[in-house]
Amino acid sequence: MSNSNSAIGGEELAKIQDHVPGVVCIDHFAVSVPMGQLEAQVNAYRAMGFTEMHREDVLGTDQVREVLLRIGDGPNLIQLLEPLNTESPVAKQIEKNGGRGGFAHVAFRVKSAQQAFDAMTAAGFRIIDKAPRKGSRGTTVFFVHPKSLDSAPFCFLIEIVEEG
Repeated sequence: MSNSNSAIGGEELAKIQDHVPGVVCIDHFAVSVPMGQLEAQVNAYRAMGFTEMHREDVLGTDQVREVLLRIGDGPNLIQLLEPLNTESPVAKQIEKNGGRGGFAHVAFRVKSAQQAFDAMTAAGFRIIDKAPRKGSRGTTVFFVHPKSLDSAPFCFLIEIVEEG
Protein backbone atom coordinates (compact mmCIF):
# COMPACT_ATOMS: atom_id res chain seq x y z
CA MET A 1 0.00 0.00 0.00
CA SER A 2 1.21 3.46 -0.82
CA ASN A 3 0.96 5.88 2.04
CA SER A 4 1.14 9.64 2.26
CA ASN A 5 0.19 11.87 5.13
CA SER A 6 0.35 15.08 3.16
CA ALA A 7 -2.67 17.01 1.99
CA ILE A 8 -3.21 17.48 -1.73
CA GLY A 9 -2.97 21.15 -2.59
CA GLY A 10 -4.16 22.92 -5.73
CA GLU A 11 -0.88 22.38 -7.59
CA GLU A 12 -0.81 18.66 -6.80
CA LEU A 13 -4.49 18.34 -7.75
CA ALA A 14 -3.86 19.97 -11.12
CA LYS A 15 -0.95 17.57 -11.69
CA ILE A 16 -3.18 14.56 -10.94
CA GLN A 17 -5.97 15.85 -13.16
CA ASP A 18 -3.48 16.26 -16.03
CA HIS A 19 -2.21 12.69 -15.69
CA VAL A 20 -5.07 10.54 -14.37
CA PRO A 21 -7.42 9.51 -17.16
CA GLY A 22 -10.71 11.25 -16.55
CA VAL A 23 -13.46 9.42 -14.77
CA VAL A 24 -15.88 8.50 -17.53
CA CYS A 25 -18.84 7.66 -15.29
CA ILE A 26 -19.89 5.79 -12.21
CA ASP A 27 -19.50 2.21 -13.37
CA HIS A 28 -21.41 0.65 -10.49
CA PHE A 29 -22.49 0.75 -6.89
CA ALA A 30 -21.76 -2.52 -5.12
CA VAL A 31 -24.09 -3.97 -2.53
CA SER A 32 -23.12 -6.89 -0.29
CA VAL A 33 -25.77 -9.58 0.10
CA PRO A 34 -25.74 -12.22 2.86
CA MET A 35 -25.29 -15.82 1.72
CA GLY A 36 -28.51 -17.32 0.42
CA GLN A 37 -30.19 -13.97 -0.34
CA LEU A 38 -28.80 -13.19 -3.81
CA GLU A 39 -31.78 -14.40 -5.87
CA ALA A 40 -34.28 -12.55 -3.69
CA GLN A 41 -32.26 -9.35 -4.15
CA VAL A 42 -31.99 -9.88 -7.93
CA ASN A 43 -35.75 -10.34 -8.11
CA ALA A 44 -36.35 -7.18 -6.06
CA TYR A 45 -34.22 -5.10 -8.45
CA ARG A 46 -35.92 -6.70 -11.47
CA ALA A 47 -39.28 -5.70 -9.96
CA MET A 48 -38.05 -2.09 -10.04
CA GLY A 49 -37.24 -2.40 -13.75
CA PHE A 50 -33.52 -3.18 -13.58
CA THR A 51 -32.15 -5.59 -16.20
CA GLU A 52 -29.69 -8.36 -15.35
CA MET A 53 -26.72 -8.12 -17.70
CA HIS A 54 -23.99 -10.27 -16.17
CA ARG A 55 -23.55 -13.08 -13.66
CA GLU A 56 -20.23 -14.61 -12.60
CA ASP A 57 -18.45 -16.34 -9.74
CA VAL A 58 -15.39 -14.19 -9.08
CA LEU A 59 -12.71 -16.28 -7.44
CA GLY A 60 -9.15 -15.30 -6.46
CA THR A 61 -9.06 -12.96 -3.48
CA ASP A 62 -12.66 -11.80 -4.00
CA GLN A 63 -14.58 -15.09 -3.56
CA VAL A 64 -18.01 -13.71 -4.50
CA ARG A 65 -20.95 -14.46 -6.73
CA GLU A 66 -21.67 -11.30 -8.69
CA VAL A 67 -24.77 -10.16 -10.50
CA LEU A 68 -24.73 -6.89 -12.42
CA LEU A 69 -28.00 -5.11 -13.12
CA ARG A 70 -28.33 -2.18 -15.52
CA ILE A 71 -30.14 0.93 -14.39
CA GLY A 72 -32.37 2.02 -17.28
CA ASP A 73 -30.60 2.55 -20.62
CA GLY A 74 -27.50 4.25 -19.16
CA PRO A 75 -24.03 2.91 -18.37
CA ASN A 76 -24.59 2.70 -14.61
CA LEU A 77 -24.90 -0.63 -12.84
CA ILE A 78 -25.78 -2.09 -9.47
CA GLN A 79 -23.46 -4.94 -8.50
CA LEU A 80 -24.82 -7.46 -6.02
CA LEU A 81 -22.08 -9.42 -4.23
CA GLU A 82 -22.81 -12.64 -2.35
CA PRO A 83 -19.82 -14.22 -0.58
CA LEU A 84 -18.93 -17.74 -1.72
CA ASN A 85 -17.41 -18.58 1.66
CA THR A 86 -16.68 -17.08 5.09
CA GLU A 87 -13.16 -16.00 4.02
CA SER A 88 -14.47 -13.63 1.35
CA PRO A 89 -13.83 -9.94 2.09
CA VAL A 90 -17.55 -9.40 1.45
CA ALA A 91 -18.42 -12.01 4.11
CA LYS A 92 -16.17 -10.19 6.56
CA GLN A 93 -17.85 -6.87 5.73
CA ILE A 94 -21.28 -8.41 6.29
CA GLU A 95 -20.09 -9.84 9.61
CA LYS A 96 -18.86 -6.38 10.71
CA ASN A 97 -22.29 -5.04 9.73
CA GLY A 98 -24.06 -7.36 12.16
CA GLY A 99 -24.89 -9.95 9.51
CA ARG A 100 -26.66 -7.45 7.25
CA GLY A 101 -25.72 -6.66 3.69
CA GLY A 102 -25.40 -3.11 2.48
CA PHE A 103 -23.24 -0.63 0.59
CA ALA A 104 -19.89 -2.22 -0.30
CA HIS A 105 -18.15 0.26 -2.65
CA VAL A 106 -18.52 2.66 -5.55
CA ALA A 107 -16.67 2.01 -8.80
CA PHE A 108 -15.53 4.74 -11.17
CA ARG A 109 -14.82 3.87 -14.81
CA VAL A 110 -11.58 5.24 -16.29
CA LYS A 111 -9.99 5.05 -19.72
CA SER A 112 -6.80 3.39 -18.45
CA ALA A 113 -6.56 1.56 -15.13
CA GLN A 114 -2.75 1.40 -15.35
CA GLN A 115 -2.41 5.14 -15.94
CA ALA A 116 -4.87 5.88 -13.14
CA PHE A 117 -3.00 3.47 -10.82
CA ASP A 118 0.37 5.06 -11.61
CA ALA A 119 -0.88 8.63 -11.17
CA MET A 120 -2.78 7.90 -7.96
CA THR A 121 0.16 5.97 -6.47
CA ALA A 122 2.52 8.82 -7.32
CA ALA A 123 0.07 11.29 -5.75
CA GLY A 124 0.08 9.37 -2.45
CA PHE A 125 -3.26 7.58 -2.57
CA ARG A 126 -3.32 4.32 -0.58
CA ILE A 127 -3.92 1.65 -3.15
CA ILE A 128 -5.00 -1.74 -1.81
CA ASP A 129 -3.92 -3.80 -4.83
CA LYS A 130 -0.23 -4.06 -5.77
CA ALA A 131 -1.14 -3.48 -9.42
CA PRO A 132 -4.26 -3.34 -11.58
CA ARG A 133 -5.72 -6.83 -11.86
CA LYS A 134 -8.32 -8.80 -13.77
CA GLY A 135 -11.86 -8.05 -12.66
CA SER A 136 -15.16 -9.57 -13.71
CA ARG A 137 -16.63 -9.24 -17.22
CA GLY A 138 -13.15 -8.74 -18.71
CA THR A 139 -12.39 -5.53 -16.82
CA THR A 140 -9.15 -4.35 -15.24
CA VAL A 141 -9.57 -3.05 -11.68
CA PHE A 142 -7.89 -1.87 -8.51
CA PHE A 143 -9.18 -0.70 -5.14
CA VAL A 144 -8.45 2.55 -3.32
CA HIS A 145 -8.47 2.61 0.49
CA PRO A 146 -11.27 4.66 2.11
CA LYS A 147 -8.72 6.63 4.13
CA SER A 148 -6.41 7.34 1.21
CA LEU A 149 -5.87 10.97 2.00
CA ASP A 150 -5.57 12.30 5.53
CA SER A 151 -6.77 15.68 4.26
CA ALA A 152 -9.97 14.25 2.76
CA PRO A 153 -10.81 10.61 3.55
CA PHE A 154 -13.42 9.15 1.22
CA CYS A 155 -15.15 7.19 4.00
CA PHE A 156 -15.94 4.32 1.61
CA LEU A 157 -14.07 1.85 -0.57
CA ILE A 158 -13.44 2.91 -4.17
CA GLU A 159 -12.89 0.62 -7.14
CA ILE A 160 -11.32 1.93 -10.33
CA VAL A 161 -12.53 0.05 -13.44
CA GLU A 162 -11.30 -0.05 -17.02
CA GLU A 163 -13.72 -1.72 -19.43
CA GLY A 164 -12.52 -4.91 -21.11
